[in-house]
Amino acid sequence: MDYRYLGNSGLKVPALSFGAGTFGGSGPLFSHWGTTDIAEARRLVDICLEAGVNLFDTADNYSEGASEEVLGEAIKGRRDAVLLSTKMSLPLGDGPNEAGSSRFRLIRGVEAALKRLGTDYIDLLQLHAFDAFTPVEEVLSTLDQLVRDGKIRYVGVSNFSGWQIMKSLAVAEKYGWPRYVANQVYYSLVGRDYEWDLMPLGADQGLGAMVWSPLGWGRLTGKIRRNNPIPEGSRLHETASFGPPVEDDLLYSVVDVLDAIAEETGKTVPQVAINWLLQRPTVASVIIGARNEAQLRDNLGATGWALTGEQIARLDASSARTAPYPHFPYQRQDAFAQLNPALV
Repeated sequence: MDYRYLGNSGLKVPALSFGAGTFGGSGPLFSHWGTTDIAEARRLVDICLEAGVNLFDTADNYSEGASEEVLGEAIKGRRDAVLLSTKMSLPLGDGPNEAGSSRFRLIRGVEAALKRLGTDYIDLLQLHAFDAFTPVEEVLSTLDQLVRDGKIRYVGVSNFSGWQIMKSLAVAEKYGWPRYVANQVYYSLVGRDYEWDLMPLGADQGLGAMVWSPLGWGRLTGKIRRNNPIPEGSRLHETASFGPPVEDDLLYSVVDVLDAIAEETGKTVPQVAINWLLQRPTVASVIIGARNEAQLRDNLGATGWALTGEQIARLDASSARTAPYPHFPYQRQDAFAQLNPALV
């Protein structure tokens, strides 16, 4: 397993990490992701550690805390062998303080997460969404205190826009508070919006990307083909509306090339799709999920080899879309491109 520094930090993380959203699944979304119990979770953790995958990611709102509870049981007795990442800020209930990143919410949320995970510290805490109602100073000073108390080690964000990240980094620098070093983002061959703004920001400011849904919300598993309906058993029947939209013409354009390259390399479609991500700038770790051992072992096969430059170019071409303003002039006009080649 390849290990990479997480953004501008001294923490090394595996190129592949495991997403525990399938653990203890319940509710309209997570029950379709997976319902992994403690025994199966232990087996999946065993397989991950054997392969060098020692980073496990979850969130307090995954199945109302059940994911953290199952993960905590699965790593019991080997806490020092793993890195734990969890997220909070999204609603946990209907109460007036059940959502957001207030001092009240973060302190209570961390204490509850520690109990569910069965540990006394969290290696990486990420804010699951930007809270526009809580002053950034309150958020960051609280994170600073939690770091000083030894309850969290590193901080990051997820689902933030570029200006929200930059405002937070500026405040952190002003007061000497911990800077975000991770940005958990949606990024895939059928969802490359990350490249337009957040990737250049990450490269400039030292945020490592932790990629969620690398298979385009289950669309790049190798089961969806042009002119074929979504197969029976696919979670897309029930969960497509929860995830990022993908136009059919883009999906089939990408799948056609993935099929061809999978045949050339002797790899599976998911392995090719994940390997492409592993070679993208700023990517620190790609989060893989699995409902069973077979899926996990297949995803682990995305490492230990590399696509050729020609294969990458074909995937790039099949998945490319015109960037929105103000980014598209840098892609299409030489005068703009000369001013900032990093955006091309």
